[in-house]
Amino acid sequence: MVDRRNYAFESTTPTVHEDAFVARDATLVGDVRIEPDASVWPGVVLRGDVGTVRVGAESHVGDTAVFHASEVGDRVMVGHGAVLNDATVEAGSLVGINATLNSGATVGERSVIAAGTVLPDGFAVPPESFARGVPATVVPLSETTVEPEEIASAYSSGAYTDLASRHEGLFE
Repeated sequence: MVDRRNYAFESTTPTVHEDAFVARDATLVGDVRIEPDASVWPGVVLRGDVGTVRVGAESHVGDTAVFHASEVGDRVMVGHGAVLNDATVEAGSLVGINATLNSGATVGERSVIAAGTVLPDGFAVPPESFARGVPATVVPLSETTVEPEEIASAYSSGAYTDLASRHEGLFE
């Protein structure tokens, strides 16, 4: 991990586990915690100036995503360009490309947020649910053609952990 874009805010400095991957041009500010085997890809901004930003173990944040005071649990996939503003995503979930999670939005365990979806302020997605649309509507995964096993396979955190290890040194 290259520390060129990690910035202290007041008395708090980002912490990155030694087994995590953070691209050189990702920006981490303040109270940011990156857990083991997580990956943070090019252009990501994680700003922990008014609250904590946490990227859980084996979680992956796609290129150009922006987090402000938001937390994602373990084994979460966040797609390219997603925006999380004071939001929480629980373990095993997927946030699609360009999705927006506004202040106080929560995503329960093993849920899917479709690409381009907008979760309004305070919106709660129950565990094992599928949310889509602007603004979001929610249905249980059991009422969709999406199978939890498909999600785990298609967006395997293990695959991204391997890909991150293959990128080590590339951005230095």
